[in-house]
Amino acid sequence: MSGWRLSHVEADDVTIAVHRRGCGPAIVCLSALGHDVHDFDALAERVDDRFSLVCLEWPDHGESGSDTVPVSARRYADLVTAVLDRLGIEPPLVIGNSIGGAAAILHAARRPVRGLVLCDSGGLVEVTPLIQRICRAYEGLYAAGERGAWWFGAASALTYRFILPSPAAAAQRRRIVANLRGLAGRLREGWASFGRADANIIETAAALDVSVWVAWAKGDIVLPYAACRPALGRLRQATTTLFPGGHAPFLEQPESFARGLVAFADSLALPQAAPAAS
Repeated sequence: MSGWRLSHVEADDVTIAVHRRGCGPAIVCLSALGHDVHDFDALAERVDDRFSLVCLEWPDHGESGSDTVPVSARRYADLVTAVLDRLGIEPPLVIGNSIGGAAAILHAARRPVRGLVLCDSGGLVEVTPLIQRICRAYEGLYAAGERGAWWFGAASALTYRFILPSPAAAAQRRRIVANLRGLAGRLREGWASFGRADANIIETAAALDVSVWVAWAKGDIVLPYAACRPALGRLRQATTTLFPGGHAPFLEQPESFARGLVAFADSLALPQAAPAAS
């Protein structure tokens, strides 16, 4: 199939870039903060003959416009819901990574989805004093980048060596690191939001009546599987696969992730067409 096709959708005074690729049942792709459509390139190459991938880029990321509202999973979920309502696609399968996973959970609590794929999702830990300290540390890192600290580039490159350690992610890791200084303010806002009590969406996730594939990178230092396992164990309809890697299994292990995605999608009911008007 050809590469991504770019369009833009206006949602709550924000211009959101929507990248589409492939044909078949829709899969909506929601990335981590600081990432973009290229996270999903390798996955799309393997599944775009079976699915229509729809990747949304967050405000100020990639080809999207700016937002005047601070970053949070709830803000991003609002934008996802608004964009998908405008696109009018059938209930999709949604892949959410990190803050994108939290946004996917919140969206699924509002609108029908065919299924969820949670990849190292945010929102699934109690916001304890330890979590708040970790969030403040990351917030401080990106505040330094926002101020133009000379050491920020090297520190970001080192940090991402641990966040995305797999060889398959090397090219995208370099792109992400190169863009981080320009996105530092948004990352600072995001980490501030992760330390607030309302970042905990465990009860929302537990209430979902939808099939979920938990596809987690087992080497994640940002959102360790062990820390999220109690919340994941409360999901009503979930299966779990652990992948080698640090934070984004579809990017770090695209071949094995694609096989698992196809198997999960095949286990779900096909989206139902809307009834014809009488």
